[in-house]
Amino acid sequence: MLTKYNLLIIFFVFSHTAELFAQDYTYNPQKTAILLVDPYNEFLSEGGLLYPLSKETLEANNAISNMKELVSSARKSGVKVIYVPHHHFSEGDYDDWKFSRGSGRAFPVGTWNVEYHPDLQMQQGDIEARQHWQSSGFANTDLDFLLKQHGIDHVVLAGMRANTCIESTARYAVELGYHTTMLTDAVGAFNMKEMKAAIEIDYPVIANSVLSTEQFISSID
Repeated sequence: MLTKYNLLIIFFVFSHTAELFAQDYTYNPQKTAILLVDPYNEFLSEGGLLYPLSKETLEANNAISNMKELVSSARKSGVKVIYVPHHHFSEGDYDDWKFSRGSGRAFPVGTWNVEYHPDLQMQQGDIEARQHWQSSGFANTDLDFLLKQHGIDHVVLAGMRANTCIESTARYAVELGYHTTMLTDAVGAFNMKEMKAAIEIDYPVIANSVLSTEQFISSID
């Protein structure tokens, strides 16, 4: 019979698994990719529809600067940078869906809102996956195919939003057999409660490693 004490021990072990396995781990640049999820102006720039919701956590995390440092260091080290964009909304997109659960009127096609943040523009050698409709960057896209074609088996997640697209993409990556790293300070959310729950409770259970941006960069072999 499980006691309350036993349950606490079990929870502690599971929630700290990622931290235990992250110790002294190094990343082979040829087998590692950054998955930069939804780095749109819509989330990250003044004037974006979702920026007022994201602003608090972005500033608390210094998230945009950390994303910029992450992709810059990755490129210099030979780590592939893959952009994982959300679907761009057009009128009527969800009208005939059996179970509609789109993103409202966010991410309107052909607008500044769905351009990547000025500090996070794609560079020569980067890859862009097909747009995902819901939360996972893998579901109904070519992301898994692209990773396999480039011999990548380690993925590192950053971008938006910590508790939705980042979590969903990470869970899918783990199910597909990728070594999955989640970064604590290169993500944002709509409030600090979301951020705290994602990083402190969910990430350690989902991921192989949970690191800061600086810790990951220093672990590139």
